[in-house]
Amino acid sequence: MSETALVRAQVASPEEDLTVLVLNGVTSPDTQRSYRTGLRQFFTWLRSKPRQSFSKALVQEYRAHLLERKLSASSVNLRLSPLRKLAREMADNGLLDPGIASAIERTKGVKHEGVRVGNWLLKEQANELLNAPDPSTLKGKRDRAILALLILCGLRRAELVALEIDRIQQREGRWVLPDLVGKGKRRRTVTVPAAVKVRIDTWIAAAKISEGKVFRPVNKGGRVVGEFIADEKAIWQLVVHYAGATSLGKLAPHDLRRTCAKLCRKSGGELEQIRLLLGHASIRTTERYLGTEQNLSVAVNDGLGLEMD
Repeated sequence: MSETALVRAQVASPEEDLTVLVLNGVTSPDTQRSYRTGLRQFFTWLRSKPRQSFSKALVQEYRAHLLERKLSASSVNLRLSPLRKLAREMADNGLLDPGIASAIERTKGVKHEGVRVGNWLLKEQANELLNAPDPSTLKGKRDRAILALLILCGLRRAELVALEIDRIQQREGRWVLPDLVGKGKRRRTVTVPAAVKVRIDTWIAAAKISEGKVFRPVNKGGRVVGEFIADEKAIWQLVVHYAGATSLGKLAPHDLRRTCAKLCRKSGGELEQIRLLLGHASIRTTERYLGTEQNLSVAVNDGLGLEMD
C-alpha cells in the first residue's frame, strides 16, 4: 500500500492502534515504554505536516527535524527505532508495501562522535543526596531507602518499584537481591550493603508492611496509600526534588546508577564485578559506562611539566 499515511489518511488503524501493533511485538517493558514515547512524538510532529505517505523520505525528514533540534545521536537513534519497528509490523499485517517497509528499515541512524561522558556525583555529593530526606518523617524514611538503593546498588527505576520484600535474601552471610531480572531479561544478583538494609528495614517498620512491594506511595498526611508505586516517574520526580533541594542541580535517576559504578571503580572495584552488579551484557559496555577511556581525575595532560607565565 504505497500511499499509506499515518495521520489523516485512508488506513484502518488510528494512531493508537498502530502504537499497540508495535508494542505487541516487543516484550520488554523498557522497550515498550520507549517505543510508545517515540511513536507519540512522531505522530505529534506528523500532524503539523501536509498529508504524506509513510516512506523512507518521510522518516529521513523526521530525522533531519530531530537534528535541527540539536538532539544527541543517542536521542535521535532512540526515536528512529520505533519507526523501523512500525514499518515492519505494518508490512507483516498488510498495511504497508514490504518494499517501502524495507526501505524505512534501512534508514541510517546518526553516528556517535566520541564517548559521551554522562553525569555522576562525587562522593561528597552522593553523601549530600543520600542524607537529604528528613529521617523523622515516614516519607523521608522511604526516600532515604530509595536513594540508598539507587546510589549504592545501582538499581534502575523499574527494578526498584518492582522490588518485593521477600526478594531481599541472605547469601553467604550477607544481604542480596538474588536473580534480579533487569534490562534485556538478564538476571543478576545485587549485593546490598548493611547500611542500605538498615534504611530499608527502618522504612518497612515505620510503614508497618511485611509483604508485597517494598515501596509504597505516601500522602501529604504522612500515611501509606496503596500497595505499590504505579508510575516509575515518581522515582524520577523524587530524585529531581532532592537534587533541587540541595546544591546538586539537574539530576536524573540513571545518573545515580552511573554514580554507583564510578564510586565502585574509584574504591578499587574490579570491572568484572561492577559489570555483574549493574547487569551489563559485556565488559565493554561497563568500560564505556565508566568512561575508562579518559581519566578525568588524573588527566594525561596534567603533568606535562611545561612552564607558563
